[in-house]
Amino acid sequence: MAPLRNDLAPVRFGNRRSPPHILTLILLAGMSACVMNMFLPSLPKMATHFGTDYAVMQLSVAIYLGFSGVLQIFVGPLSDKFGRRPVILWGLMVFLAATLGCIYAPSIEVFLFFRMVQAAIATAMVLSRAAVRDMYDQDQAASMIGYVTMGMAVVPMISPALGGVLDEWFGWQAVFWALFAMGLGTAVLAWFDMGETAIPSSKSITQQFAEYPELFRSPRFWGYALAAGFSSGAFFAYLGGAPFVGKEVFGMSPSVLGFFFGAPAVGYFAGNFITGRYAVRFGVNTMVMWGCIANSVGGAISLLIFMSGYGSPVSFFGLMTLVGLGNGLAIPNSTAGMLSVRPHLAGTASGLGGAIMIGGGAGLSALAGAMLTAETGAFPLLWIMFLTALLGLVSILAVIRRERTVLLRGEPAE
Repeated sequence: MAPLRNDLAPVRFGNRRSPPHILTLILLAGMSACVMNMFLPSLPKMATHFGTDYAVMQLSVAIYLGFSGVLQIFVGPLSDKFGRRPVILWGLMVFLAATLGCIYAPSIEVFLFFRMVQAAIATAMVLSRAAVRDMYDQDQAASMIGYVTMGMAVVPMISPALGGVLDEWFGWQAVFWALFAMGLGTAVLAWFDMGETAIPSSKSITQQFAEYPELFRSPRFWGYALAAGFSSGAFFAYLGGAPFVGKEVFGMSPSVLGFFFGAPAVGYFAGNFITGRYAVRFGVNTMVMWGCIANSVGGAISLLIFMSGYGSPVSFFGLMTLVGLGNGLAIPNSTAGMLSVRPHLAGTASGLGGAIMIGGGAGLSALAGAMLTAETGAFPLLWIMFLTALLGLVSILAVIRRERTVLLRGEPAE
């Protein structure tokens, strides 16, 4: 695919004066997912090391997600002002310093602080997508984002297993040393290959943040953002509730649960691959719609099976592959749609859209975990997943309906 902007140099791998290679963008996006997942098997040992309860140790997940969501609101405007390259590089430097802080933290309080600061790696995820939109038009951007986010699908399949092996052989600090080494390698790669793709804005930072209302007033932005948020919300709810369902409902051992737990990632990988191949042919709206339908159908069938009394590990986790497939179709395409509503605010839109997905997902994850009891079984989780998936479908259908209406009227889409 040729870049959209004529003023961009041809992509040359290892040349920081040209746009980044797709491999660099994949590694930038995957690094963020790795930081989220890789240390999870170490939580019990870390709780013992710091002399604290497991519930307190689990805050390292919540505060990371929370700060990541807040940070994304600011990363977008900063990158629209100063460019993608410097913000990504600074984000990686902050991440490296925070990782060293985690390794040498003398107490749980200090560790949690540096774990929160590690969320600076979110700049890599947000701005790798914004860089794609800088380089390509809407449908081509969806295709490229699909390939980029395939890295985010593969990482959750392998990083927890790698983290568990490192913990068992060398201790939990080895996991963070591995994250430091990978972060350093990614930073070096970004330094040599992450050429600037944006035209830095001449507006002040205050003026950049003042442009948020321009996005808020766009029905199309909200349609795409809510489609992505509700679709990913079904997956986040799964993250919060599936461990309970596996252990309490099905009586699965940790090793068996770990085998089944990665089912959505398989579907997500496939969905992103399909996006990469066919987004240009079918367009982002159609791809998002089919993704939301797959998400809804997967949740609906699973719910019906449980209501019929035939729920099993194979049906529950197997149908999550269909939910993952839907996310792989919906999220990269709706992201491309969000970034195309106001191309000059691509960084801002990427940050805001990411904050909506992360914030909403964290809330749904907590809700699923809070509602599940031995008496309710899996039903609260199944209902949350089905209803959020259905709301995602309603959101993209509203976008499609509006675009058809304004096209008939000859008005510009907003």
